[in-house]
Amino acid sequence: MRKFGTGLFLVIFALLAVSCGGSVAPTPLPVVKLPTKAPPTITPVPANDKEALVQLIRAEGEGVVQQDIDRLMDIWAADGQIVDANHTPDNPADDNKWVGRDAIRQRYVNLVFPSAPMQAGASDLQVTIEGPKAVVTSTTNIGNEVAAKGDRWAIEKRDGRWYITSLTYNLEPK
Repeated sequence: MRKFGTGLFLVIFALLAVSCGGSVAPTPLPVVKLPTKAPPTITPVPANDKEALVQLIRAEGEGVVQQDIDRLMDIWAADGQIVDANHTPDNPADDNKWVGRDAIRQRYVNLVFPSAPMQAGASDLQVTIEGPKAVVTSTTNIGNEVAAKGDRWAIEKRDGRWYITSLTYNLEPK
């Protein structure tokens, strides 16, 4: 009698399993597809300091377009600063300044990234290197905006690596 009861139980259980679809698998969770992030341009090892400076400024433009705050913070010196000259390069009284990495980070996140530029970069670079310091002037190219000689970059080599120490933009008088 005991074998009959166990066998009957197994038959009933098997019938119930088959009637319920044959398995008791949980419903899978929906797959959320994250947007793909474009990989940064492969940066070759620069042949000289001038190439390194050009790559650094290009990396800044790519970081802006890709909204890659980590990459941007990696190329700025901890004591760096960004200055908006407000198109009055001879009048520092009306400049807006962001000093230090935290302020620079906030500028990118709150002022630059919301505009979501599809293209940002510098052209017409004029590079002057004096020992571990360099100054680069360039034309601003952000989307349709082109400001001839609108940027001045100060860059410094520290511990064998170049960092942006200052960017002054909107230097072209209006």
